Amino acid sequence: MSKSCALLLLICFSFSSACASVPVQALANAAGQKMPSLAPMLDNVTPAVVNISTRSRVLVKDNPLLNDPFFSRFFNIPDRYRHKESQSLGSGVVVDAKNGYIVTNNHVIDKAEEIRVTLRDNRKLKAKLLGTDPDTDLAVIQVDAKKLTDVVFSNSDDLRVGDYVVAIGNPFGLGQTVTSGIVSALGRSGLGIDGFEDFIQTDASINPGNSGGALVNLRGELVGINTAIFSKSGGSMGIGFAIPANMVKEITHQLATDGEVKRGRLGVNVQDLTPDLARAFGMKQLDGAIISQVFPGSPADKAGLKAGDVIISVGNRTVNNSEDLRNVIGLLRVGRKVALEIVRNGKRRDFSAVITVPEQIRIEGRTISKVFSGAILGIVTQDDVDAGEAKGIQIVKIQRNSPAWKTGFRKDDLIVAVNRKLVGDFDDLKKALRRSSKGIVMNVRRGDTGLFLLVQ
Repeated sequence: MSKSCALLLLICFSFSSACASVPVQALANAAGQKMPSLAPMLDNVTPAVVNISTRSRVLVKDNPLLNDPFFSRFFNIPDRYRHKESQSLGSGVVVDAKNGYIVTNNHVIDKAEEIRVTLRDNRKLKAKLLGTDPDTDLAVIQVDAKKLTDVVFSNSDDLRVGDYVVAIGNPFGLGQTVTSGIVSALGRSGLGIDGFEDFIQTDASINPGNSGGALVNLRGELVGINTAIFSKSGGSMGIGFAIPANMVKEITHQLATDGEVKRGRLGVNVQDLTPDLARAFGMKQLDGAIISQVFPGSPADKAGLKAGDVIISVGNRTVNNSEDLRNVIGLLRVGRKVALEIVRNGKRRDFSAVITVPEQIRIEGRTISKVFSGAILGIVTQDDVDAGEAKGIQIVKIQRNSPAWKTGFRKDDLIVAVNRKLVGDFDDLKKALRRSSKGIVMNVRRGDTGLFLLVQ
């Protein structure tokens, strides 16, 4: 063994964590040459990563126990509120220097009354919110400034497990910090973090305050926006998640131009293609999303799709499972025509469909009951993103401190049952309330959790 090889092994044994973050090839080439460094790449990309601070005022009850509607009603204690100032820190990435567009996480600026941005050169700017999308946890803000630096987007579909990546952000409010690692996994979902989950998992250290920061490759191209960590202590445990650049690019464009994301639908219920289902349908492959239901008059119905068809691609995006399909369709603009490749009776066939807006009926909550005063109730008549969501009555909008709010309802709550009777439309809800002469218990789904609200 040569002295240089022995030295390299010694370095790797002594500094194993460093070797995990830096390409071994770079270390091997270091002998007798200029030390390898990410500094030149970072010089180009770090000016595009900004620190974000927000200030907001939240209305809280004087006594925390009064946050429980049952407790406050039982003791007949009147509600008393006070304003509490809240501050938060996070990161953002300049994606359009000319227009001053900065992308960050929705949870970084959620409910903020004031948003301030600090650039790499220490310029401090006031930012304006252009739009948010809680379903992907993305938001776009705008600053009025010259000589900004923006990032170059990569094609995140080209990422592979094992690719080296660098995370840039503002952890714990310390100021801009850089950490490195690899792509640990792709297409992570089912984490209960956001409505649309297609995360890049990385072992690059991501800590509180990194949210909204950049995940870049060794060319300095944006591969994702850091959004969350898996942690038992609140600090980094080597499991961080980033929103892929392709998703960021599509959502950012819609938020910057329209202020919101208008999601379309295909009009199908789907499920994963299991080995048992594949055998039952005489298929050898296990990739794809199998259609269990096609809604009449939907884009899928008009395109000619049928129950039992297996969707394997939408446009140029491969569909591996039902979650893939949900993510792809949920990011498509309303009115877009897309190519669909399906397997029917063991043979591949091509179809095309025009994505349409979900149909939704909305009414004033007070027309149902005074309990819902201050809320707008809605029914999605067909699944808007093909996820097979549970049916019920949705709280589409709600006014803070209204009777509906004080009862405990919040925006996007889904009322599934009243006194253990399922409700699927407004008539069901009215009948269930009429049958309940005393206390009413409503089964509500909030995100991925369920709760009961007592109405008296």
